[in-house]
Amino acid sequence: MDALFQVQTSPPSSMAKRPCPSQNPRIPTFSQMDLLLEAFLGLSDSSSICIDLSFERLLDSLPSDLDQTRLIDHALKMGTFLLEAGKRSARKRATKHNSVVWALPPDLTIKVFSMLDTQSLCYAIATCSMFHKCAKDPSCYANIDLTTVSPRVNNAVVSTMIHRAGNSLQSLKLGIVPGPTAPLGSCQPLVFRNSVDVTSFSWNDKRSRQGKESSVLTRSCLSPLGGGSSSPGKLLRTLHLYNIERMDSQSLRAALCACPSLLDLEIVGLHVELRQTLMSVIENCRSIERLFFESSKTGRDDSLKSPTCADLVHSCPRLVSLALRGFKLHDDKVGKLVKGLRKLKYVDFSTSYSITGSFLGNLGNNGGNLLEVLILRDCMHLKEVEVARFMTSLLAGDFKFLRHLDISNREGLASEGDWYERCYNSRIIPIEQVMKERPDVCLLADFPSEGSYFEIEQMLESEINSDVSLPSQLSGHTSDSMFMSSSEGSYNSDQGSGNEDGREASYVIYEESSDEVDFLIL
Repeated sequence: MDALFQVQTSPPSSMAKRPCPSQNPRIPTFSQMDLLLEAFLGLSDSSSICIDLSFERLLDSLPSDLDQTRLIDHALKMGTFLLEAGKRSARKRATKHNSVVWALPPDLTIKVFSMLDTQSLCYAIATCSMFHKCAKDPSCYANIDLTTVSPRVNNAVVSTMIHRAGNSLQSLKLGIVPGPTAPLGSCQPLVFRNSVDVTSFSWNDKRSRQGKESSVLTRSCLSPLGGGSSSPGKLLRTLHLYNIERMDSQSLRAALCACPSLLDLEIVGLHVELRQTLMSVIENCRSIERLFFESSKTGRDDSLKSPTCADLVHSCPRLVSLALRGFKLHDDKVGKLVKGLRKLKYVDFSTSYSITGSFLGNLGNNGGNLLEVLILRDCMHLKEVEVARFMTSLLAGDFKFLRHLDISNREGLASEGDWYERCYNSRIIPIEQVMKERPDVCLLADFPSEGSYFEIEQMLESEINSDVSLPSQLSGHTSDSMFMSSSEGSYNSDQGSGNEDGREASYVIYEESSDEVDFLIL
């Protein structure tokens, strides 16, 4: 055993050339190395005490402290080499094993991986080299979803995945979302505010809302979409951006220039101006069918102008779904959009500050006939009389395709004379009659049962000062006046995905680590 530990302890000359094995008998040939390694590994049955004693005797046989130090360093180095060689061999064996027992051929494996969400794909990449090779196929990155509830994704991760997708990129979703994506027809706000439920704030609440977490994504996170005629963004169909605080109008404009085939654009909580963003869409994304834009500054963006509305109607006639939430919109501009976009089926102007509802007049005769969803939830200036007139038109047979209507307001509707006077139990809105004569319409009309706008404001003030949860208190001031007429295709349903966690495995996949895999476990 002592002979196995004998090594050359004299320091080699720094100027000498590296000798060949045939010229230096101290350097073993491949056959000698195999025999030596086989003999060394045969010591595995020996106790660690025997190896320790043998190594100590070898150290004691050396004359100087320097030689002993070199021997110890050499032993540690050789142990590291042997450990790494063992790990590499284990990975190769695991890869070979997985290739044999895995039931699917590579093309079907790639097809399965292309159906996974981005996080599951990252886990698959980390499993073994075989999965890593299959998961690098561009089709697996056609739909990239890197949305998280906390900042965990940086520009490098986004760039890597976009380049892996190449021209196969179809959908890209980035940023921070406060929770699960809201279903169609929901007015759940997606603007991220740290541990604060924005639905519980009054419209007149102008307090500073600090403490929002910053994403590590910067304004250049979308730059990989560009790159000339073969850019990954050329065939991109869906782009969703959530609460990327460092994104500005110029960077967003450059990204939209690289996405001429965009059909679905969703922007939430970005510090970009509405008019500039719409101009970028008008100039670059004329085939767009869905536009969802939620302001990061509720009620303060008044940048939309009438010429921009006219350009949007003219340049983007394929728009089917339009949501502009939290902006300061006026009825004349909203009317131009709804009446001019003839294919509109879904309209959401929730939390818009200046809408009174006058655009609803004659909407059925001048556009809007195809509307299936109309959401005017929590529009501060929405008038009771305008809603009543719209309901009357519903009873008269207009809007035959309408299936979902939301006029709920946590502060009540505005009266005809003064919007400071709020209406909570309207007598002129024929809610029950509409529910009876139009059972195909899902009608949401939820208003406070009592109190006034100012009393609710004072209540919120006292709750904030006493550190009481806003949602729990507001729930006590909300009546049971939720009128709902369910239809076959309710837009507020929250159905499960149907995915099952359990599966029966008839084979074993070896876990294999790989130092060459670059991925992000979200």
